[in-house]
Amino acid sequence: MSHAIVKITDADFPGTVLEGRRPSVVDFWATWCAPCRQLDGILEEVARSYEGKVSFYKVDVNESAGTASRYAVRSIPTLLFFDGGEVVDQAIGAVSREDIEEKLRQLVSGG
Repeated sequence: MSHAIVKITDADFPGTVLEGRRPSVVDFWATWCAPCRQLDGILEEVARSYEGKVSFYKVDVNESAGTASRYAVRSIPTLLFFDGGEVVDQAIGAVSREDIEEKLRQLVSGG
């Protein structure tokens, strides 16, 4: 994992994501999940291109079941897009880079 995506836990989540100063994307994943690993490379590239505009985090559902449960994550990978501490969009499954970037454009433009 690069510096562009930060791994967080149940304990880190409120202060990092909910009180964050900029929009964020949270990747709910697990080490055993093949589609999650496929998404890793895409997220790394996208995170680098949005550095300074959007924060990117990973939450391992096995280690942080409380946060996954709070946001009703039933399938992984699940990406939740946050702005102002609220979920404003989501993507479930191994989505394409284009789909992620479209959601990010809307997130960054506020629309």
